[in-house]
Amino acid sequence: MRRAHCRHPSRALLTELKSLGVSTIMVTGDAAGTATAVAGAIGLSGPVCLPGGIPDSVGPDSFAVYAGVFPEDKFRLVRAFQRQGHVVRMCGDGANDAPALRQAQMGIAVSTVTDVAKAAARVELTNPGLAGIVTCIKEGRSAFQRVLTYTLSILVNKCATLIVMGAGLMMTGHAVLTPILQALMMLASDLVTMSRAADRARPSEYPNAWRVRNLVLAAVPLGVFKLCYLIAVLATGWFLVRLSPAQMQTLTFLALALSGQANIYVLRERRHFWNSHPAPLMMIASGGDVAVVTSLALGGILMAGLPSVDVAVVWLATIAFAFSFDVIKLGVRSRLRTDCVLGCMAANGPTLVGLLRLAQ
Repeated sequence: MRRAHCRHPSRALLTELKSLGVSTIMVTGDAAGTATAVAGAIGLSGPVCLPGGIPDSVGPDSFAVYAGVFPEDKFRLVRAFQRQGHVVRMCGDGANDAPALRQAQMGIAVSTVTDVAKAAARVELTNPGLAGIVTCIKEGRSAFQRVLTYTLSILVNKCATLIVMGAGLMMTGHAVLTPILQALMMLASDLVTMSRAADRARPSEYPNAWRVRNLVLAAVPLGVFKLCYLIAVLATGWFLVRLSPAQMQTLTFLALALSGQANIYVLRERRHFWNSHPAPLMMIASGGDVAVVTSLALGGILMAGLPSVDVAVVWLATIAFAFSFDVIKLGVRSRLRTDCVLGCMAANGPTLVGLLRLAQ
């Protein structure tokens, strides 16, 4: 942070970064007295590392301020933090920052950056100040959440769909989906899936990382519950309602399509699914999908028609499934973190997102 920058916005920025789980460290070539004064003005508290006193095994928690730092020391600090498993964001603007900017996982160049530093950085802030750093973090975490929930939805949907088709074949002695119904179901699912790229995704309050093992483990109880629901629907249609084999195919198509929509809406939100509203584009795509699917099932278009009462029952069952699925999701999330870094890597120690800030 340059001394010309406003210190009050810097104080607010530090507070917001802390709320996002980001540790902030100031590195400056200024004397210790100047560095301490600037740190106090922006609300950065902690020990100050005096010039020439940087330990070899330094970590983000060792010092809050590094004073009298040479360009090569900035590079050493980034590497030292990375060796301890931390992810480093480095912010700088001068040519002497270029090696550290290149070494950091995310080099951030401010708006007044030199050409050398710009070439070394991966992100360039176009507006004055450092507020764009918070925007970058939130946008990155929102994109991560979209990819994460998409992956979890695919794991749950595909496994349940494949197994329920086999279970339906064993139950009825007939294929419960025709090729054209499979194509229609995939088309309906793909439309809303593509619209999720524009969905509102709430960024997490902690740093993210892929935890594939936990992601797969989380998909198991969710997939099992969805599978049990679908088998219960098919069993009701075959043994209680006595639908024909052709109508069973329509029932399977309708149940899979509607439960797939419920699956998407429940898993897109880390809290209860009604705590945030989907983007309008996603709601339009989803509404169009369910309207077409329901109309085809009622009208017997490209499939055997179902009585309106049966379609209404499937709709009500899907709503009940969504609320029950949401409860199970929250239970799974309370035991298995699929996306967090802090406190979730006991084997290797906690991984921290570090931001290395410069005060020149």
